Amino acid sequence: MTKKIRVRYAPSPTGNLHIGNARTALFNYLFARHNDGEFIIRTEDTDQKRNLEHGEESQLQNLAWLGMDWDEGPDKPGKYGPYRQSERQHIYDPLVDQLLLSNRAYKCYCNEEELETEREQQRARGEMPHYGGKCANLTPSQQAEKEAQGITPVIRFRVPIENTYTFDDIVKGPITFEASSVGGDYIIRKRDGFPTYNFAVAVDDHMMAITHVLRGDDHIANTPKQMMIYEAFDWKIPTFGHMTLIINSETGKKLSKRDETILQFIEQYKDLGYLPEAMFNFITLLGWSPVGEDEIFSKEDLIKMFDPERLSKSPAAFDQKKLEWINNQYMKSADLDAIVTLAAPHLVAAGKLPENPSEADSEYAKKLIGLYHEQMSYAAEIVDLSEMFFADEINLDAEAQEIMAAETAPTVLAAFKEQLVAIEPFEEAEILGAIKAVQKETKIKGKNLYMAIRVAVSGQMHGPEIGKTIEVLGREKSLAHLNSVLEKM
Repeated sequence: MTKKIRVRYAPSPTGNLHIGNARTALFNYLFARHNDGEFIIRTEDTDQKRNLEHGEESQLQNLAWLGMDWDEGPDKPGKYGPYRQSERQHIYDPLVDQLLLSNRAYKCYCNEEELETEREQQRARGEMPHYGGKCANLTPSQQAEKEAQGITPVIRFRVPIENTYTFDDIVKGPITFEASSVGGDYIIRKRDGFPTYNFAVAVDDHMMAITHVLRGDDHIANTPKQMMIYEAFDWKIPTFGHMTLIINSETGKKLSKRDETILQFIEQYKDLGYLPEAMFNFITLLGWSPVGEDEIFSKEDLIKMFDPERLSKSPAAFDQKKLEWINNQYMKSADLDAIVTLAAPHLVAAGKLPENPSEADSEYAKKLIGLYHEQMSYAAEIVDLSEMFFADEINLDAEAQEIMAAETAPTVLAAFKEQLVAIEPFEEAEILGAIKAVQKETKIKGKNLYMAIRVAVSGQMHGPEIGKTIEVLGREKSLAHLNSVLEKM
């Protein structure tokens, strides 16, 4: 019988959910759900200095917002818990003791100053910095002398220097490491008593029956260290898959948290009014490709079709414009009321709508947002898109000024102003009727008619349908814009 697939996402509670980490979680989630397996969340919180108070909560909330659910985790205890590394000390310590007893590990009393001196000497000799093994063979009396001085040791794993480690990576194929390349005997328990990443992750993956480890390829170099731990305890090694880097499509460089040209945290997209379904769709396409040319998929579609064989071997390009396009597809198909709920708070925050809107305010907001329902790439964009509805005057760019410079423009605008004053009720059908009346009166039609009115009232060459635009703009604001333009002609 095939063992049930179990995968995990193991965030550190040191910050908000990054796009790259969200992708790792998402690929694990899709792999589990596609194979009727189990998806586990495990918090790697042993770096006490960097942990944020609400770091774990933020990670879980953003994963849930994206549309992921999990079978076990800090908030869903199961038989493999606890699901926070800081609560698993009773599991790690006996295993460290076992390695010490079998001489697969040893106590190291070197301080940071000594280690840095050693590294500097190695660099001067043209060597890669590594731990030289100064404490590898201390006698019991030498250890006692160090501890009598009050020195708390770290525990180092004794690297089997002659060994070679090979694994068949789901994404990259066979990968081989010489044990000598890992940088010497490495620390598995720090002075504060907490395990290091490479020890704890190997122990946890084994103890939680993880069958497949899917993660970013920045973890490839860690894999032989973890394989050594599996080997030391005679444990079965999971199947590894290392996903390629995400790069900035504009610069071609690795997506770095210092790259301010791209928003990189899920929280930022959530705050801007992106839709979680669109983010789920977009992130899945970062380093994985479906069969065919389609790019818009539901979560259910992606679960059904997810195949790790189609994980890319080339870096995944983060294209902001593509994300906006995908989100726009979802915005257009969403119910208007849902979009209003998403966009209205941005108008409130910008001071365009009152914090406690009346029924009339809410109705106005719905009409206004409805004008841009199909145009918005994300909800916060409504503030810039609708600027003309809150401006007393409009400023024309060079192209718009050319329209106003046409010989027929003053005639059209003067005639439309007369119509505008008399329109009743002030609604789209009557407004379009008034424009037709201007055409009939002036014998001016086409671009010279419609574009002149659009530019004079909205200040823009393009936008929502002119009748709806003027209706939402209102008689008073439309006249104010029209008079502003006429005064400058």
